[in-house]
Amino acid sequence: MVLNNQKLKSYFQVVYTEAGIDEAGRGCLAGPVYAAAVVLPKNFTHPLINDSKQLSGKIRYELREEIQQKALIWAVGIADNHEIDKHNIVNATLMAMHRAIDKLNSNPGYLLIDGTQFKKHKGIPYQCIVKGDSKYFSIAAASILAKTYRDDYMKEIDLLYPDYGWKQNKGYPTLFHRQAIARFGITPFHRRSFNMNFDQFELDFKPGK
Repeated sequence: MVLNNQKLKSYFQVVYTEAGIDEAGRGCLAGPVYAAAVVLPKNFTHPLINDSKQLSGKIRYELREEIQQKALIWAVGIADNHEIDKHNIVNATLMAMHRAIDKLNSNPGYLLIDGTQFKKHKGIPYQCIVKGDSKYFSIAAASILAKTYRDDYMKEIDLLYPDYGWKQNKGYPTLFHRQAIARFGITPFHRRSFNMNFDQFELDFKPGK
């Protein structure tokens, strides 16, 4: 069953401890996919926490500190670009989610998954929720952690390959990023299984754009 509620809620069910799960970087051309698992106090609320895509970078990082302080447990899991190429992005995303769950200090009793896809892990019951990061605080908190930790990583590898604009685009297929691929080729951090045929953008390339 997939839910479509509108308002952020503190919990889905009251019997078990819940972990919200979300990912970041699924649609990128370069870099890993990140996932986070967050267990919040049962009646947790916050006036600013929401889907990370709805927040500014400054607010996301401020909220990350607060989430990490107030969460009962939290963890981040990663699947790199080589695993994405080997297993495909869907399976790699699920791997990152499983790794985040595995890194929690204790197993939650229930999982809230953003989206529609998940493979049961450790026998823990779960619920997939469409746009869950705008409906449940725990999923929204997970989206913030996954996004900010992945952004940190992309800023680090931007120092190795500054021509691709990863500090700004975080590996997403912006025009600048695709023009850079057309001009300089791909790097060891690019996902080779994704469409990298951007020769047409070479014609539109203007230095400094």
